[in-house]
Amino acid sequence: MSRTAIIFVVVIATVATAMPFAWAQSPGQAKAPAPPITGRIRTFEELLAAAEKGDAEAQFTLGGMYYKGEGTPQDYKEAAKWYIKASEQGLWKAQFNLGAMYEDGLGVSQDYKKAVEWFTKAAEQNDPGAQFTLGLIYHNGEGIPQDYKLAIKWFTRAAEQGDADAQFNLGLMYAQGQGAPKDFRQTVKWHTKAAEHGDARAEYNLGIIYEAGQAGVPQNFQEALKWYTAASEHGSSGAQNNLGGMYENGRGVPQDFAEAVKWYSKAAQKGDAEAQYNLGSMYLRGLGVPKDPKEAAKWYARAADQDLPAAQYDLGIMYEDGEGVPHDAAEAMKWYTKAAQAGDADAQNNLADMYKDGQGVPRDLIRAYMWYTLAASANEGLRKEVAQSLADVSAQLSAQQIAQAQEKARRCQQSHFKNCD
Repeated sequence: MSRTAIIFVVVIATVATAMPFAWAQSPGQAKAPAPPITGRIRTFEELLAAAEKGDAEAQFTLGGMYYKGEGTPQDYKEAAKWYIKASEQGLWKAQFNLGAMYEDGLGVSQDYKKAVEWFTKAAEQNDPGAQFTLGLIYHNGEGIPQDYKLAIKWFTRAAEQGDADAQFNLGLMYAQGQGAPKDFRQTVKWHTKAAEHGDARAEYNLGIIYEAGQAGVPQNFQEALKWYTAASEHGSSGAQNNLGGMYENGRGVPQDFAEAVKWYSKAAQKGDAEAQYNLGSMYLRGLGVPKDPKEAAKWYARAADQDLPAAQYDLGIMYEDGEGVPHDAAEAMKWYTKAAQAGDADAQNNLADMYKDGQGVPRDLIRAYMWYTLAASANEGLRKEVAQSLADVSAQLSAQQIAQAQEKARRCQQSHFKNCD
């Protein structure tokens, strides 16, 4: 049986550091079927004889041998048969494994209701693995109606027994208000417990919460630094990136550009797009490292290839200006377009300039008008700058052409920049 912990994508705050933050998303460990326990019974024949006489432990162990193909050919039907016999005698380990077999359709017809039935029997005997699994099933609505209240009930039962994955997921449910009122104090409580088990996801999220401050949880840069450091040491690239931001901005620690570069580099080398962008920015500005536009362009390109709009925009600027890369208006146009279609207002404004001036693309005042209009609607701070550009372009267009450009802008915006031709 293979299953992961809940995956959420939640941005709880955008803090004034190099990049916005997001919740950790790494899946937790699946709760694997309980292993068979061999004891005084040593041979398959002795085990079989004991199982046939009704020994529940022997039945469970025999089911495990058939399940894994140990000491006998693998046979899921036989495994299920013996797990059923042990389960009917109330052995929680067998009940859990039988639930897994019904869930996965191994040796029996897939049946989520029966899976839940057997998981529940095991969970009621306080098996944290079964409790965690029920929490997942109810949260995700796997073959049964989704029920956040039951999910939080079973995650709580498992969490109270020290299950780190349940503690982590329970904290996320409180953060989202699923099955209970939104309560970041409860999130901190359960994430702290998971973090005490060394859970990097929980450590990372605690860093986010303390850096941003949430309802009932005051902002505390020292606590944020502590948890980002712990998560970073456990390999979390998101935490390494955010820790770099703490050092870059002097939050909870004296400002140290070299230390910021160190942590951005660790995360960037793992493929974290935001860290790649931040590292590129450090090279471009010469902070913590000698100024090196070529190195900056390299890291911007890696982040841009992962569709990070800020990196695409800045890479476009580098190609337009010929900084760190050869001057290439067509390449600048390419990256501005990608960022603009992701909703970046600055890129939309620059893209409009390219169309207005015919740089890297044939001159097209209708498209220029369209992108200026979109930039102005997306960013209030750009409106004054864009207003003059719009006036310049409007003076060269007919009323019919302006109406056409406005219609293009409307259609582009309504399609979330998918239909901007």
